[in-house]
Amino acid sequence: MFRKLSTASGTRLVLSRQFSVCELSREHKEIQQLCRRFSDHELKPAASAIDRNGTFPAEHIAKLAKLGLMRVTVSPNYGGSGMDMLSLSIIVEELSRGCGSTGSIVSIHNCLYANLLNRLGTDEQRERFFNKYDSKTIGAFALSEAGAGSDVAALATTAKKDSNGSWILNGTKAWVTSGIEAVAGIVFATVDSSLRHKGITAFLIDFNDGNLDGLYRGPPQDKLGIRGTSTCDLVLDNVRVPEANILGSIGGGMRIAMEQLDRARIGIASQAIGIGQAALETAVEYANHRAAFGGTLIDLPAVRTRIAEISIRIETARLLVRKAAGEIDRGQRATKSCSMAKWLAGETATFAAHGCQQILGGMGYVKNLPAERLYRDARITEIYGGVTDVQKMIVADQTIKELE
Repeated sequence: MFRKLSTASGTRLVLSRQFSVCELSREHKEIQQLCRRFSDHELKPAASAIDRNGTFPAEHIAKLAKLGLMRVTVSPNYGGSGMDMLSLSIIVEELSRGCGSTGSIVSIHNCLYANLLNRLGTDEQRERFFNKYDSKTIGAFALSEAGAGSDVAALATTAKKDSNGSWILNGTKAWVTSGIEAVAGIVFATVDSSLRHKGITAFLIDFNDGNLDGLYRGPPQDKLGIRGTSTCDLVLDNVRVPEANILGSIGGGMRIAMEQLDRARIGIASQAIGIGQAALETAVEYANHRAAFGGTLIDLPAVRTRIAEISIRIETARLLVRKAAGEIDRGQRATKSCSMAKWLAGETATFAAHGCQQILGGMGYVKNLPAERLYRDARITEIYGGVTDVQKMIVADQTIKELE
Protein backbone atom coordinates (compact mmCIF):
# COMPACT_ATOMS: atom_id res chain seq x y z
CA MET A 1 0.00 0.00 0.00
CA PHE A 2 2.89 2.36 0.79
CA ARG A 3 6.19 2.94 -1.01
CA LYS A 4 9.27 5.01 -0.22
CA LEU A 5 9.80 8.23 -2.14
CA SER A 6 13.21 9.91 -2.01
CA THR A 7 13.26 13.69 -2.39
CA ALA A 8 15.71 16.49 -1.77
CA SER A 9 14.25 16.94 1.68
CA GLY A 10 14.52 13.26 2.62
CA THR A 11 12.57 10.00 2.35
CA ARG A 12 8.88 9.73 3.07
CA LEU A 13 6.13 7.14 2.70
CA VAL A 14 3.43 7.68 0.07
CA LEU A 15 0.47 5.66 -1.10
CA SER A 16 1.49 3.30 -3.88
CA ARG A 17 -1.92 3.65 -5.51
CA GLN A 18 -5.12 5.62 -5.12
CA PHE A 19 -7.08 4.20 -2.23
CA SER A 20 -10.57 4.89 -0.90
CA VAL A 21 -11.85 3.73 2.47
CA CYS A 22 -15.25 3.18 0.86
CA GLU A 23 -14.01 1.25 -2.14
CA LEU A 24 -15.73 -2.11 -2.56
CA SER A 25 -13.78 -5.24 -3.37
CA ARG A 26 -14.43 -7.16 -6.57
CA GLU A 27 -16.42 -9.74 -4.58
CA HIS A 28 -18.56 -7.06 -2.97
CA LYS A 29 -19.22 -5.44 -6.34
CA GLU A 30 -20.29 -8.79 -7.76
CA ILE A 31 -22.81 -9.42 -4.98
CA GLN A 32 -24.04 -5.83 -5.41
CA GLN A 33 -24.67 -6.37 -9.12
CA LEU A 34 -26.35 -9.72 -8.50
CA CYS A 35 -28.79 -8.18 -6.03
CA ARG A 36 -29.36 -5.12 -8.18
CA ARG A 37 -30.39 -7.31 -11.10
CA PHE A 38 -32.66 -9.35 -8.84
CA SER A 39 -34.23 -6.15 -7.55
CA ASP A 40 -34.83 -4.72 -11.02
CA HIS A 41 -36.14 -7.91 -12.63
CA GLU A 42 -37.93 -9.66 -9.76
CA LEU A 43 -38.80 -7.27 -6.94
CA LYS A 44 -39.68 -3.94 -8.56
CA PRO A 45 -42.42 -5.46 -10.79
CA ALA A 46 -43.95 -7.23 -7.77
CA ALA A 47 -43.46 -4.63 -5.01
CA SER A 48 -46.75 -2.79 -5.49
CA ALA A 49 -48.85 -5.98 -5.36
CA ILE A 50 -46.90 -7.29 -2.34
CA ASP A 51 -47.65 -4.04 -0.54
CA ARG A 52 -51.26 -3.68 -1.65
CA ASN A 53 -52.21 -7.27 -0.77
CA GLY A 54 -49.99 -7.60 2.28
CA THR A 55 -48.56 -10.79 0.75
CA PHE A 56 -45.49 -12.50 2.18
CA PRO A 57 -43.08 -12.81 -0.81
CA ALA A 58 -42.49 -16.55 -0.40
CA GLU A 59 -41.54 -17.09 -4.04
CA HIS A 60 -38.89 -14.38 -3.92
CA ILE A 61 -37.52 -15.62 -0.60
CA ALA A 62 -37.15 -19.11 -2.09
CA LYS A 63 -35.21 -17.68 -5.05
CA LEU A 64 -32.99 -15.65 -2.72
CA ALA A 65 -32.29 -18.78 -0.70
CA LYS A 66 -31.09 -20.55 -3.87
CA LEU A 67 -28.72 -17.62 -4.41
CA GLY A 68 -27.33 -18.13 -0.89
CA LEU A 69 -28.80 -14.88 0.45
CA MET A 70 -30.87 -16.21 3.35
CA ARG A 71 -27.85 -17.41 5.35
CA VAL A 72 -25.40 -14.76 4.27
CA THR A 73 -23.01 -14.83 7.26
CA VAL A 74 -23.61 -18.48 8.18
CA SER A 75 -20.85 -21.07 7.81
CA PRO A 76 -21.03 -23.23 4.66
CA ASN A 77 -21.12 -26.23 7.04
CA TYR A 78 -24.68 -25.18 7.85
CA GLY A 79 -25.90 -24.20 4.41
CA GLY A 80 -24.57 -20.66 4.56
CA SER A 81 -22.53 -18.43 2.25
CA GLY A 82 -19.89 -17.47 4.82
CA MET A 83 -19.88 -13.80 3.79
CA ASP A 84 -19.19 -10.76 5.95
CA MET A 85 -21.41 -8.05 7.42
CA LEU A 86 -20.53 -5.61 4.66
CA SER A 87 -21.83 -8.12 2.11
CA LEU A 88 -25.06 -8.45 4.09
CA SER A 89 -25.43 -4.67 4.20
CA ILE A 90 -25.00 -4.42 0.42
CA ILE A 91 -27.51 -7.24 -0.13
CA VAL A 92 -30.17 -5.63 2.08
CA GLU A 93 -29.68 -2.20 0.50
CA GLU A 94 -30.07 -3.48 -3.03
CA LEU A 95 -33.09 -5.67 -2.25
CA SER A 96 -34.80 -2.85 -0.32
CA ARG A 97 -34.30 -0.61 -3.33
CA GLY A 98 -36.70 -2.96 -5.14
CA CYS A 99 -39.06 -3.91 -2.30
CA GLY A 100 -38.88 -2.65 1.27
CA SER A 101 -40.81 -5.64 2.59
CA THR A 102 -38.45 -8.19 1.06
CA GLY A 103 -35.45 -6.22 2.25
CA SER A 104 -36.87 -6.17 5.77
CA ILE A 105 -37.47 -9.93 5.83
CA VAL A 106 -33.96 -10.69 4.56
CA SER A 107 -32.40 -8.17 6.96
CA ILE A 108 -34.10 -9.29 10.16
CA HIS A 109 -33.81 -13.02 9.46
CA ASN A 110 -30.11 -12.71 8.63
CA CYS A 111 -29.06 -10.12 11.21
CA LEU A 112 -31.10 -11.21 14.22
CA TYR A 113 -31.61 -14.95 13.80
CA ALA A 114 -29.16 -16.63 11.41
CA ASN A 115 -26.11 -14.57 12.34
CA LEU A 116 -26.77 -14.97 16.07
CA LEU A 117 -27.29 -18.72 15.87
CA ASN A 118 -24.15 -19.09 13.78
CA ARG A 119 -22.05 -16.90 16.12
CA LEU A 120 -23.10 -18.23 19.51
CA GLY A 121 -24.89 -21.52 18.94
CA THR A 122 -23.19 -24.77 19.90
CA ASP A 123 -22.36 -27.28 17.17
CA GLU A 124 -25.36 -29.32 18.29
CA GLN A 125 -27.68 -26.29 18.22
CA ARG A 126 -26.53 -25.24 14.76
CA GLU A 127 -26.88 -28.80 13.51
CA ARG A 128 -30.46 -28.98 14.76
CA PHE A 129 -31.71 -25.53 13.88
CA PHE A 130 -29.91 -25.02 10.55
CA ASN A 131 -29.63 -28.46 9.04
CA LYS A 132 -33.15 -29.53 9.98
CA TYR A 133 -34.64 -26.84 7.74
CA ASP A 134 -34.11 -25.72 4.17
CA SER A 135 -32.33 -22.38 3.79
CA LYS A 136 -35.52 -20.75 2.47
CA THR A 137 -37.12 -21.09 5.92
CA ILE A 138 -37.34 -18.13 8.26
CA GLY A 139 -36.24 -17.67 11.87
CA ALA A 140 -37.66 -15.14 14.32
CA PHE A 141 -36.15 -12.96 17.05
CA ALA A 142 -38.55 -12.41 19.96
CA LEU A 143 -37.26 -9.74 22.34
CA SER A 144 -39.79 -6.89 22.53
CA GLU A 145 -42.95 -6.89 24.61
CA ALA A 146 -45.85 -4.48 25.00
CA GLY A 147 -44.20 -3.06 28.14
CA ALA A 148 -40.59 -3.65 27.14
CA GLY A 149 -39.60 -2.12 23.84
CA SER A 150 -36.70 0.28 24.21
CA ASP A 151 -36.43 -0.71 27.89
CA VAL A 152 -35.40 -4.31 27.33
CA ALA A 153 -34.60 -4.97 30.99
CA ALA A 154 -38.30 -4.56 31.80
CA LEU A 155 -39.39 -7.67 29.88
CA ALA A 156 -41.92 -9.80 31.75
CA THR A 157 -41.72 -13.17 29.99
CA THR A 158 -40.49 -15.66 32.57
CA ALA A 159 -38.48 -18.87 32.45
CA LYS A 160 -38.72 -21.22 35.45
CA LYS A 161 -36.82 -24.47 35.79
CA ASP A 162 -38.92 -27.53 36.64
CA SER A 163 -37.98 -30.70 38.50
CA ASN A 164 -37.01 -32.44 35.26
CA GLY A 165 -34.42 -29.80 34.35
CA SER A 166 -36.47 -28.19 31.57
CA TRP A 167 -37.39 -24.52 31.42
CA ILE A 168 -41.05 -23.42 31.38
CA LEU A 169 -41.65 -20.16 29.52
CA ASN A 170 -44.67 -17.91 30.04
CA GLY A 171 -45.40 -14.51 28.56
CA THR A 172 -46.19 -12.62 25.36
CA LYS A 173 -43.62 -11.32 22.91
CA ALA A 174 -44.68 -8.43 20.67
CA TRP A 175 -43.74 -7.14 17.22
CA VAL A 176 -42.18 -10.40 16.08
CA THR A 177 -41.23 -9.94 12.42
CA SER A 178 -42.00 -13.00 10.27
CA GLY A 179 -43.64 -14.53 13.33
CA ILE A 180 -46.34 -16.12 11.18
CA GLU A 181 -43.90 -17.83 8.79
CA ALA A 182 -41.02 -18.59 11.17
CA VAL A 183 -40.15 -22.24 11.79
CA ALA A 184 -37.96 -21.43 14.80
CA GLY A 185 -37.03 -18.50 16.96
CA ILE A 186 -34.75 -17.02 19.60
CA VAL A 187 -36.94 -16.01 22.54
CA PHE A 188 -35.75 -13.90 25.46
CA ALA A 189 -37.12 -14.44 28.98
CA THR A 190 -36.02 -13.67 32.51
CA VAL A 191 -35.11 -16.37 35.00
CA ASP A 192 -35.51 -13.84 37.84
CA SER A 193 -37.21 -10.49 37.27
CA SER A 194 -35.60 -9.01 40.39
CA LEU A 195 -32.23 -9.29 38.64
CA ARG A 196 -33.41 -7.01 35.82
CA HIS A 197 -30.98 -7.33 32.90
CA LYS A 198 -28.85 -9.92 34.69
CA GLY A 199 -31.72 -12.40 34.62
CA ILE A 200 -32.42 -12.26 30.88
CA THR A 201 -31.67 -15.47 29.01
CA ALA A 202 -31.98 -16.46 25.33
CA PHE A 203 -33.78 -19.69 24.40
CA LEU A 204 -33.90 -21.47 21.04
CA ILE A 205 -37.37 -22.79 20.24
CA ASP A 206 -38.28 -25.08 17.36
CA PHE A 207 -41.78 -23.86 16.48
CA ASN A 208 -42.44 -26.93 14.34
CA ASP A 209 -41.47 -29.45 17.01
CA GLY A 210 -44.37 -31.92 17.12
CA ASN A 211 -44.00 -32.20 20.89
CA LEU A 212 -44.16 -28.45 21.48
CA ASP A 213 -47.28 -27.27 23.29
CA GLY A 214 -48.39 -23.84 24.42
CA LEU A 215 -46.99 -21.63 21.64
CA TYR A 216 -49.59 -19.47 19.90
CA ARG A 217 -49.17 -16.90 17.14
CA GLY A 218 -51.38 -13.83 17.22
CA PRO A 219 -52.96 -12.35 14.09
CA PRO A 220 -50.69 -10.26 11.87
CA GLN A 221 -50.70 -6.54 12.57
CA ASP A 222 -52.17 -4.28 9.87
CA LYS A 223 -49.22 -1.95 9.33
CA LEU A 224 -48.63 1.37 7.58
CA GLY A 225 -45.67 0.09 5.57
CA ILE A 226 -43.54 -3.00 4.85
CA ARG A 227 -46.88 -4.70 4.45
CA GLY A 228 -45.39 -7.82 2.88
CA THR A 229 -43.85 -8.73 6.23
CA SER A 230 -45.88 -10.38 8.96
CA THR A 231 -45.66 -8.87 12.44
CA CYS A 232 -47.44 -10.62 15.29
CA ASP A 233 -47.43 -11.50 18.98
CA LEU A 234 -46.06 -14.82 20.21
CA VAL A 235 -47.90 -16.15 23.24
CA LEU A 236 -46.03 -18.66 25.40
CA ASP A 237 -48.26 -20.65 27.75
CA ASN A 238 -46.14 -23.11 29.75
CA VAL A 239 -43.85 -23.78 26.79
CA ARG A 240 -41.31 -26.42 27.78
CA VAL A 241 -37.76 -25.83 26.53
CA PRO A 242 -34.86 -28.22 27.23
CA GLU A 243 -31.70 -26.99 28.94
CA ALA A 244 -29.78 -27.75 25.73
CA ASN A 245 -31.71 -24.95 23.98
CA ILE A 246 -30.22 -22.14 26.05
CA LEU A 247 -28.22 -19.87 23.73
CA GLY A 248 -25.13 -18.64 25.50
CA SER A 249 -25.35 -18.62 29.28
CA ILE A 250 -28.11 -18.19 31.85
CA GLY A 251 -28.33 -14.46 32.54
CA GLY A 252 -26.28 -13.61 29.45
CA GLY A 253 -29.25 -12.73 27.27
CA MET A 254 -29.03 -8.96 27.68
CA ARG A 255 -25.49 -8.83 26.37
CA ILE A 256 -26.42 -11.15 23.50
CA ALA A 257 -29.41 -8.99 22.58
CA MET A 258 -27.45 -5.72 22.65
CA GLU A 259 -24.59 -7.10 20.55
CA GLN A 260 -27.04 -8.51 18.04
CA LEU A 261 -29.02 -5.29 17.87
CA ASP A 262 -25.83 -3.57 16.71
CA ARG A 263 -25.85 -5.91 13.73
CA ALA A 264 -29.59 -5.45 13.24
CA ARG A 265 -29.10 -1.68 13.06
CA ILE A 266 -26.69 -2.15 10.17
CA GLY A 267 -29.42 -4.15 8.44
CA ILE A 268 -32.13 -1.57 9.14
CA ALA A 269 -29.87 1.29 8.06
CA SER A 270 -29.11 -0.59 4.84
CA GLN A 271 -32.83 -1.08 4.27
CA ALA A 272 -33.33 2.65 4.80
CA ILE A 273 -30.64 3.53 2.27
CA GLY A 274 -32.20 1.21 -0.30
CA ILE A 275 -35.60 2.86 0.18
CA GLY A 276 -34.00 6.31 -0.03
CA GLN A 277 -32.15 5.36 -3.20
CA ALA A 278 -35.39 4.12 -4.76
CA ALA A 279 -37.05 7.43 -3.88
CA LEU A 280 -34.19 9.37 -5.48
CA GLU A 281 -34.35 7.30 -8.67
CA THR A 282 -38.14 7.67 -8.83
CA ALA A 283 -37.90 11.44 -8.43
CA VAL A 284 -35.21 11.86 -11.10
CA GLU A 285 -37.00 9.64 -13.60
CA TYR A 286 -40.28 11.50 -13.14
CA ALA A 287 -38.67 14.95 -13.24
CA ASN A 288 -36.86 14.08 -16.47
CA HIS A 289 -40.14 13.35 -18.25
CA ARG A 290 -42.68 15.68 -16.63
CA ALA A 291 -43.26 18.71 -18.84
CA ALA A 292 -43.59 21.99 -16.96
CA PHE A 293 -43.01 25.71 -17.59
CA GLY A 294 -41.82 25.18 -21.14
CA GLY A 295 -39.32 22.51 -20.22
CA THR A 296 -39.21 19.61 -17.76
CA LEU A 297 -39.21 19.56 -13.97
CA ILE A 298 -35.55 18.55 -13.93
CA ASP A 299 -34.67 22.02 -15.25
CA LEU A 300 -36.16 23.81 -12.24
CA PRO A 301 -33.61 24.99 -9.63
CA ALA A 302 -35.89 24.01 -6.74
CA VAL A 303 -36.17 20.45 -8.03
CA ARG A 304 -32.43 20.17 -8.62
CA THR A 305 -31.78 21.43 -5.09
CA ARG A 306 -34.04 18.73 -3.63
CA ILE A 307 -32.24 16.08 -5.67
CA ALA A 308 -28.86 17.34 -4.47
CA GLU A 309 -29.96 17.34 -0.83
CA ILE A 310 -31.35 13.82 -1.06
CA SER A 311 -28.24 12.56 -2.84
CA ILE A 312 -25.75 13.89 -0.30
CA ARG A 313 -27.72 12.51 2.64
CA ILE A 314 -27.93 9.05 1.07
CA GLU A 315 -24.21 8.99 0.33
CA THR A 316 -23.33 10.17 3.85
CA ALA A 317 -25.56 7.54 5.44
CA ARG A 318 -24.13 4.84 3.15
CA LEU A 319 -20.59 5.70 4.25
CA LEU A 320 -21.59 5.49 7.90
CA VAL A 321 -23.20 2.09 7.36
CA ARG A 322 -20.13 0.73 5.62
CA LYS A 323 -17.92 2.07 8.40
CA ALA A 324 -20.06 0.27 10.99
CA ALA A 325 -20.10 -2.96 8.98
CA GLY A 326 -16.34 -2.80 8.63
CA GLU A 327 -15.90 -2.45 12.38
CA ILE A 328 -18.07 -5.51 12.97
CA ASP A 329 -16.09 -7.47 10.37
CA ARG A 330 -12.84 -6.53 12.13
CA GLY A 331 -14.20 -7.86 15.40
CA GLN A 332 -14.62 -4.43 16.99
CA ARG A 333 -17.48 -3.33 19.22
CA ALA A 334 -19.34 -1.00 16.88
CA THR A 335 -22.22 0.22 19.05
CA LYS A 336 -21.65 3.93 18.40
CA SER A 337 -21.15 3.52 14.66
CA CYS A 338 -24.18 1.24 14.31
CA SER A 339 -26.43 3.69 16.15
CA MET A 340 -25.09 6.62 14.14
CA ALA A 341 -25.73 4.74 10.92
CA LYS A 342 -29.26 3.69 11.87
CA TRP A 343 -30.15 7.19 13.11
CA LEU A 344 -28.94 9.00 10.00
CA ALA A 345 -30.10 6.38 7.49
CA GLY A 346 -33.61 6.22 8.97
CA GLU A 347 -34.04 9.99 8.85
CA THR A 348 -32.54 10.01 5.35
CA ALA A 349 -35.07 7.46 4.07
CA THR A 350 -37.95 9.61 5.31
CA PHE A 351 -36.33 12.77 3.95
CA ALA A 352 -35.76 11.17 0.55
CA ALA A 353 -39.28 9.76 0.33
CA HIS A 354 -40.76 13.12 1.35
CA GLY A 355 -38.67 14.93 -1.26
CA CYS A 356 -39.71 12.40 -3.88
CA GLN A 357 -43.38 13.05 -3.13
CA GLN A 358 -42.86 16.80 -3.34
CA ILE A 359 -41.21 16.51 -6.76
CA LEU A 360 -43.98 14.22 -8.04
CA GLY A 361 -46.68 16.48 -6.62
CA GLY A 362 -50.12 14.90 -6.89
CA MET A 363 -48.64 11.78 -8.46
CA GLY A 364 -46.62 11.27 -5.31
CA TYR A 365 -49.80 10.90 -3.30
CA VAL A 366 -51.48 8.16 -5.31
CA LYS A 367 -50.69 4.49 -5.74
CA ASN A 368 -50.01 4.68 -9.49
CA LEU A 369 -46.34 5.39 -8.77
CA PRO A 370 -44.14 4.03 -5.93
CA ALA A 371 -43.57 7.34 -4.10
CA GLU A 372 -46.37 6.91 -1.54
CA ARG A 373 -45.31 3.29 -0.80
CA LEU A 374 -41.71 4.37 -0.34
CA TYR A 375 -42.84 7.04 2.11
CA ARG A 376 -44.79 4.49 4.16
CA ASP A 377 -41.96 1.95 4.06
CA ALA A 378 -39.39 4.55 5.10
CA ARG A 379 -41.09 5.39 8.38
CA ILE A 380 -40.40 2.04 10.05
CA THR A 381 -36.65 2.48 9.67
CA GLU A 382 -36.78 5.25 12.28
CA ILE A 383 -38.72 3.03 14.67
CA TYR A 384 -37.81 -0.63 14.86
CA GLY A 385 -34.42 -1.73 16.15
CA GLY A 386 -34.62 1.18 18.58
CA VAL A 387 -36.33 4.49 17.82
CA THR A 388 -34.19 7.44 16.70
CA ASP A 389 -34.36 9.02 20.16
CA VAL A 390 -32.76 5.89 21.64
CA GLN A 391 -30.02 5.97 19.00
CA LYS A 392 -29.24 9.56 19.99
CA MET A 393 -28.94 8.49 23.64
CA ILE A 394 -26.57 5.67 22.68
CA VAL A 395 -24.40 7.94 20.55
CA ALA A 396 -24.25 10.52 23.35
CA ASP A 397 -23.34 7.89 25.96
CA GLN A 398 -20.63 6.36 23.79
CA THR A 399 -19.20 9.78 22.87
CA ILE A 400 -19.03 10.90 26.50
CA LYS A 401 -17.28 7.64 27.50
CA GLU A 402 -14.70 8.17 24.76
CA LEU A 403 -13.96 11.72 25.93
CA GLU A 404 -13.86 11.11 29.68
